[in-house]
Amino acid sequence: MHLSKFLSAVALLALASGAAQAQISGDVVKIGVLNDQASVYADIGGKGTTVAAQMAIDDFGGKILGKPIELVVGDNQNKPDVAVSVGTRWYDAENVDVIIDGSASSTSLAISQFTRERNKVFLASGPAASDLTGKACSPNTIHYVYDTWALAHGTGDAVVKSGGKSWFFITADYAFGYALERDTSEVVKAAGGKVLGGVRAPINTSDFSSFLLQAQASKAQIVGLANAGADAINTIKQASEFGIVEGGQKLAGLLVFLSDVHSLGLKAAQGLQLTEAFYWDLNDKTRAWSKRFSEKMGGGRMPTMVQAGAYSEVMHYLKAVQALGSDADGKKVVDKMKEMKVEDDLLPGTIRADGRKVHDMYLFEVKKPSESKGPWDYYKLIRTIPAADAFRPMDQGDCPLVKKS
Repeated sequence: MHLSKFLSAVALLALASGAAQAQISGDVVKIGVLNDQASVYADIGGKGTTVAAQMAIDDFGGKILGKPIELVVGDNQNKPDVAVSVGTRWYDAENVDVIIDGSASSTSLAISQFTRERNKVFLASGPAASDLTGKACSPNTIHYVYDTWALAHGTGDAVVKSGGKSWFFITADYAFGYALERDTSEVVKAAGGKVLGGVRAPINTSDFSSFLLQAQASKAQIVGLANAGADAINTIKQASEFGIVEGGQKLAGLLVFLSDVHSLGLKAAQGLQLTEAFYWDLNDKTRAWSKRFSEKMGGGRMPTMVQAGAYSEVMHYLKAVQALGSDADGKKVVDKMKEMKVEDDLLPGTIRADGRKVHDMYLFEVKKPSESKGPWDYYKLIRTIPAADAFRPMDQGDCPLVKKS
């Protein structure tokens, strides 16, 4: 073969090989934020998740393997049927490759299921139910930020060790609340405490009076709040009106976010212990990123751990797609994410075979008004929970993806 023809043939083979390796479906990497945009969990994720995800896309350069990265946004209204409708349309007709956040555990369990059926990717930064890496685990889902087991063994364990031996739960009446009550009850009983009872409250309810009266009547030392967002805020505010704490009982906010403390104010929230995966004021790097986030949000709002998680998971997803050279096979992308360490300034860590992202967690106490130095200076660190201890051991979750020894 003539040398020039030979070189041309080699070049064509190289181009064909490159095209085979770099496969971006639809010539665009499309990321879908599917969460609560306007209701009970909007401050936790909502617009802030969208802002954080766009920051990750911009920091990555806006393109991947020469193709654009796009972001779409949908409101699941915390309803599984709405999540299924929006998410399946995205996957089937609009070329979305990955869904992030998910908000409520019930919607996220639904998203995880149809994501697996279509071999796409779900990065769950919003939900809490530890079932996502237990019996309901999926090779296409990563549970990214926190879960009910981590919350129970962080906040629940700390409260029991400080003398809170008898508990009564006010629980959100859906998958997240059930899982949080279950995981916390196990911690209480293992430490020699007792669960005296509990009551289930509908999501997004405005009147907690009957539930608080039952908690008072139980005489339990600790009223465990297995709810979140606006529900937790309303419970805590109304508990103050009912004189729960003045009567000798204590509140344990099992899932309290920075945005909740901001809404409550330090006078109402002071002394609450809570477990988080991220706090804006942890170090210079978290402060620098959070300042950028705050400027983009407007109004000076600092990020929640869900919003910080959105940035981290999008960045890690894009790195995995780049390393793999393709976004076409969701399971392969998730496998690549599991192979790679998560290396960023917000939530560094690793991802296990069961889809659980593992990193340090932090037990905080809400400051007294006199201790705060300014806006959003709300937490003091009680202890760091090392990554190895922060999440349920993988062999205890009954995840089918985990090989039995």
